[in-house]
Amino acid sequence: MRCVLVVVLLLLAGCASVPRQTQNVCAIFEQRDGLFNNWRRAAHKVEREYGVPVPVLMATIYTESGFRHNARPPRTWLLGFIPWKRASTAYGFSQALDGTWARYKQETGRWTASRTDFGDAIRFIGWYHHQSHTRNGIALNDTYRLYIAYYHGHTGYKRGNWSTTAKNGAKRAASMASNYARQMRACGAGW
Repeated sequence: MRCVLVVVLLLLAGCASVPRQTQNVCAIFEQRDGLFNNWRRAAHKVEREYGVPVPVLMATIYTESGFRHNARPPRTWLLGFIPWKRASTAYGFSQALDGTWARYKQETGRWTASRTDFGDAIRFIGWYHHQSHTRNGIALNDTYRLYIAYYHGHTGYKRGNWSTTAKNGAKRAASMASNYARQMRACGAGW
């Protein structure tokens, strides 16, 4: 019985850890494609459903959370030493805000979706990027602009006065999407 418990705990610990090589999509998929969890399959399913290329989806997660399932913005500090509120409600792989996540669940009927579940988070990103395509006319393979809309929201994107933080994140996401696309061609992860 104790051996079974140890195996289960090791499997669960493996599911919660950050992939070792987050800048290599082939290594990420290799590490995360197991019996209980298949990130490659989840990513390709979202690509088929929403038309957003896998490298764009994965680069968004890389830029938002670094593949940390429980990522949150840092806390602010009251009087310089008392942990206080967080800058936003962003949480999980996708760093989705509470309100946007609630809207996603309502519009898609995925009431049990969790921001800490990779499959749910990548589906959210595909859904959101597709919304950016529909509302703002952004090409589904334009990682830079999709990321700006993801960061500032659809209305913020339309306003056009994008923050330096968003632009830098968009450059990082676009560069990583390009690297991931090249890597996927080389390792055959594109199926």
